[in-house]
Amino acid sequence: MTLNTAPTASAVRHLAPAAHTKRRKGSSPYPYWFYLPAAVIYTALFLVPTFASFFFSFTRWNLTEFTFIGLDNFVQFFQEPALLKGLTNTFIYGLVTSSLKVVLGMLLAVLLTSRIIARGYLRSVIFFPVLLSSIGVGIVFTVLMDPRNGMINEALATVGIKGPAWLTDPAWALLSVALVDVWKGVGLATVIYIAGIVSIPREYFEAAKMDGASSVKSFFNITLPLARPATATVIILSLIGGLRSFDLIWAMTKGGPGFTSDVIASVIYKQYQAGFYGLSTAGNVVLFLIVTAIILPLSMFLNRKEVEQ
Repeated sequence: MTLNTAPTASAVRHLAPAAHTKRRKGSSPYPYWFYLPAAVIYTALFLVPTFASFFFSFTRWNLTEFTFIGLDNFVQFFQEPALLKGLTNTFIYGLVTSSLKVVLGMLLAVLLTSRIIARGYLRSVIFFPVLLSSIGVGIVFTVLMDPRNGMINEALATVGIKGPAWLTDPAWALLSVALVDVWKGVGLATVIYIAGIVSIPREYFEAAKMDGASSVKSFFNITLPLARPATATVIILSLIGGLRSFDLIWAMTKGGPGFTSDVIASVIYKQYQAGFYGLSTAGNVVLFLIVTAIILPLSMFLNRKEVEQ
């Protein structure tokens, strides 16, 4: 006697809707209405202000009325005397801060993932400046960098070094703010690198050690290549922050002395202070387009290199 194990036609008809339902639910783990709150917040806080900025950049406006004037704001913005200096400083500032954050963040992450005493405490110390207010940091370092009574120059004087006029010398002002920016932001880069390094399988390092590879060779042949996703993230985030930087620069130098530490964001803010709201809005649109034009292809390039690996 044999048992007929083939499913009956009624059983197939009964199971088919369930399989179809399972496949349909597999396309998304949540119902679509779960995404509605995030979509509303994204629309209200990003899409609406973005499109409003593009619209008002073509107008002369105040808090009660506006007049459409076409491209006049953009023409006037590009005729701004301080624009060229601000644009140059923006690129210098973004390049210096992002480069130092990448290098120092990687080195600190390697140190803080090794077997050292008080590793957890040191991680907290490195990350702590990220939590501080940029305005507060700027005010504190303005005092510390005072050329006459600042603690930094006094410390240098004890070892026979005459410190520069950090924030009042045109040759030092922008670089001084950039160094403070790196001090404040390198903790975030370090945390990202730590996450990337600890995700690397330990077997790679153990195999390299058994083959007699030194720590330096392990760093260049294992850590650096396999931490590429973290490097891409740090580059993108720090470069965006550098190109958009304003609050720390304004708190420490207000773009001075003269226009020597002006960046695009500070030029825009000065126009806003003078009551040229449409002009400053056009400047914000220009800054948005500049950052997008730099970050978008860079992000695509870094992600493509990551896929090729």
